[in-house]
Amino acid sequence: MGKHWKTAWTHIRRSPYQALAAIAIMTLTFFVISLAVLGAAGFQSVLRWFETRPQATAFFKDEVTMEEVDILKAKLNETGKVKEIKYVSKEEALAIYREQNKDDPLLLEMVTAKILPASLEIAPTDISYLSEIVQILKQHPGVEEVIFQEDVVKTLEVWIDTLRMIGIALICFLVGVSFLIILVIIGMKVAIRKDEIEILRLLGASTWYVRAPFVLEGIFYGLIGALFAWTIAYLVLLYSTPFLVEFLAEINILPVPILFMLTLLGAEVISGILIGILSSFLAVKRYLK
Repeated sequence: MGKHWKTAWTHIRRSPYQALAAIAIMTLTFFVISLAVLGAAGFQSVLRWFETRPQATAFFKDEVTMEEVDILKAKLNETGKVKEIKYVSKEEALAIYREQNKDDPLLLEMVTAKILPASLEIAPTDISYLSEIVQILKQHPGVEEVIFQEDVVKTLEVWIDTLRMIGIALICFLVGVSFLIILVIIGMKVAIRKDEIEILRLLGASTWYVRAPFVLEGIFYGLIGALFAWTIAYLVLLYSTPFLVEFLAEINILPVPILFMLTLLGAEVISGILIGILSSFLAVKRYLK
């Protein structure tokens, strides 16, 4: 095997520009794959965060009693479609308001607990149940106003599905291009050494002996491309993390767990090796019939 690696390295050194082209396209392919996977995982985490937040809020009239609130809570629980219900009293609403406006003393002086309504925050077990829950809330005589973010979650789901489809299409295209480029590069090298291969065959060299250096060369391109792409993507992620943490605010999905990144690295390395093996195998096959 060491001799085959030495031969493969000789092939690479003798055609450095072709090797750089193969590594560059593999790096680009796996860099896009890395960004697509990280983006998809991030959007999915954001969606899950929204789904765990109260998606409907009912504001009560001032005269509503706790007995009426408990009756409404029981009615919602009876549907079996509610994951969580949280009652926010006037005093709690004031505390939340003060926390949100702690940097503006003027606004704090103008608001008291009496003018803030008590509310009920509801998170359904599934976004599809939100409309039914909102109807129950609106029919209750003690509810003054109902706000809900069904459109926000559904819009986010549509965006995620669209981006996923675009990402898959782009990845498939780049993988196909990478495969063809490595196939062409290895094929050119095999064609240049056609006479050498014929001599080796006449001397009794096995099929594996002839094919091994080219297959190992393809593996080299796939492996190095995957490692470069993962490293660049990880550095970009680390560089962007402070900005993303500030932008996402309370949506706590960063930093990305190292186990996730190592899993991504392993998947890309295996994929790169498989692309290299398959493309080089097919490039050599036509000359070994």
